[in-house]
Amino acid sequence: MPTLTILPINKAVEAAQGASILQAMLAAGVEALHKCGGEAKCGSCHVFVHEGRKSLSKVQRLENEKLDAIVGVGSKSRLACQALIGPDNVTIELLGFASGV
Repeated sequence: MPTLTILPINKAVEAAQGASILQAMLAAGVEALHKCGGEAKCGSCHVFVHEGRKSLSKVQRLENEKLDAIVGVGSKSRLACQALIGPDNVTIELLGFASGV
């Protein structure tokens, strides 16, 4: 089972392959912004992926459109509600603000 490491809280949790980053965080009891219920409508679950980007699902149209509208997006940006975890370990950074609102 892959491990999801969450920065800056330095918490490592087991994550089910095929689950979204958001689902894995919530299952582990990590509070995460997700105002739209995981539908890629608000962008509040914007995270930076530091390791394991290639193991995540590809960015789909809906996620890409929302990322385009968020200030502070970079090459490491993903929406936690849309990025599905693959077989490899992933390290993400939670942002200190609701970037998509």
